[in-house]
Amino acid sequence: MQARKGDFSQGRVSGIIVKLGLPIMLAELVHVLYSIVDRMYIGHMAEGGTLALTGLGVCFPLITLIGAFANLCSTGGATLSTIARGEGNEKKAETIMCTAFTVLLLIGASLTVLLYLTAPWALGLLGGDEQTLPLALGYFRIYVLGTIPVLISLGMNPFINAQGFPRVGMLTVIIGAALNIVLDPLFIFALNMGIQGAAVATVLSQTVSALWALRFLMSDRPPLRLKRLCVDGVQLLSIVKLGVTGFTFKVTNSVTQAIVNIMLKAWGGPLSSLYVGAMSLINSLREIMSLPVGGLTTAGQNVMSFNYGAKLYRRVSDSIRFTFLCSLTVNLLMWALILFVPEPLIRIFSSDNELIDLTVRCARVYFGAFPFMALQMTGQSTFVALNYPKHALFFSMLRKIGLVAPLTLLLPGLGLGVEGVFWAEFISQLTGATACFVTMYLLIWRHMKKGQEVRPMLHA
Repeated sequence: MQARKGDFSQGRVSGIIVKLGLPIMLAELVHVLYSIVDRMYIGHMAEGGTLALTGLGVCFPLITLIGAFANLCSTGGATLSTIARGEGNEKKAETIMCTAFTVLLLIGASLTVLLYLTAPWALGLLGGDEQTLPLALGYFRIYVLGTIPVLISLGMNPFINAQGFPRVGMLTVIIGAALNIVLDPLFIFALNMGIQGAAVATVLSQTVSALWALRFLMSDRPPLRLKRLCVDGVQLLSIVKLGVTGFTFKVTNSVTQAIVNIMLKAWGGPLSSLYVGAMSLINSLREIMSLPVGGLTTAGQNVMSFNYGAKLYRRVSDSIRFTFLCSLTVNLLMWALILFVPEPLIRIFSSDNELIDLTVRCARVYFGAFPFMALQMTGQSTFVALNYPKHALFFSMLRKIGLVAPLTLLLPGLGLGVEGVFWAEFISQLTGATACFVTMYLLIWRHMKKGQEVRPMLHA
C-alpha cells in the first residue's frame, strides 16, 4: 500500500520496483502500439504499402522531436517533484508539476504552428522524394495538429506514475491505444483514407488519452493536484536543467534518424528506399525491445529519487542493483530473440519478402551489442534520478552525437558501404553504454553501497 501512495521508503525495494514497473511496462507497450499499429496496417496495404511505410519512416525524426519536448518537462519535473515529496515538501512538488504542465501547453501551441508550416521543407530534407514526400506530408500535417494532446499524454503521465499510481498511468495509455486500434482500419480501409487515415486515428486517440490524464490529475485522488496554470521561474530553471537530459536524448535520436535516412538514400543505390523502409521496421523492433527495460528503469528512477530525497542511501543502492540486473537479463533475452528468430517479428509489419530479408540482415548487425544497453539505461536513469544533470546530459549526447552520428557518416566510406550505417549503432552501444555505467558506478553507486552521501565535489 505504501508504494501506491507514493511513499517508497518502506518495504522491499525489488517488490516496489516490480509493482510500479509492470504497469508502466504495459503502458509503454500500449503506447508504442500507437505508431506500431499504424505501421502494421500501412505496411499491409494492398497497394503501395511498402512505399507508404517508407514515407512514414521519413516522418520519424520529426515525430521523435515532438516527443523530446514532452521529455523536457516530464524528465526533470517528475524527478524533482518526487525528490521534493521525499523531503516532505508537498507544496513545492505541486508547484513543479503545475509549472511543467503550463510550459507543455505553451510549447505545444508553438510547435503546432511551426512544424505545420515547415513540414514540406523539413520532410524533403529528411529523405522524402517525389514518391514518398506526398505520403509523408499527408501523414505528418495531420499528426502535428495533435501536438498538444501528444505532449499532455506523454508529459503528464510520468507525474501520475511518480505518485504511486502506475495502474492509472497504464490506463491513460491503454484507453488511447485501444481506440487507435479500432479507428485505424476504419479510417485507413473503410473510409479509404490510406496513410492520412492512420494520422487521424492517432490524433483522436492521443486526445482521449490526454483528457483522461488531466481528469485524474485534477481530481482528489493523487497527493499532487493540477489546480492552476503557473510558471515558477526558479522551478522552471531546475526543470529545464534536469529535463534537458530527456530532451537531448530524444533530440539526438531525431538528429541521428535524420542522418541515417540521408546516408541510406546516398549509399543505398537503387535499393535506397528499401533501406529506409528496413530502418523503419528496425525502429519498430527497437521500440518493442526497449519496452521492458524502459518500464523497469522508470520505476527504479522513481524509487531512487524518493529515497535520495529521504537520505536513505542504501535503498538507493538496492534500487540501482535491482534495476541493472533485471535490465541485463531482459536485454539478453531480447538479443537472443532478434539474433535467432527475427523474421516472425518483422512479418508483423510487412509482407514484402524483399524488405523482410533485407531487414533481417541489417537488424542482426544493428542489435549486435543490445545487451550493453542495460548499462546505458541504468547509468542514465541513476544520473537523472539523483539530479546529476551534467552527467546525464553528457552521456545522453555521447552515444548518439559523439558516436552514432559521426560513425554513420564515416563507416560507409571506409569499405562497409550502406551497411556501415547499421554498424555505427553496434559500436556506439558497445562503447558509449560502458562509459556511462562505469562513470555512474565510480561517482555514485560505490558510495551509496556504503550508505554514504555522495561527496559535494562530485555532484553535478
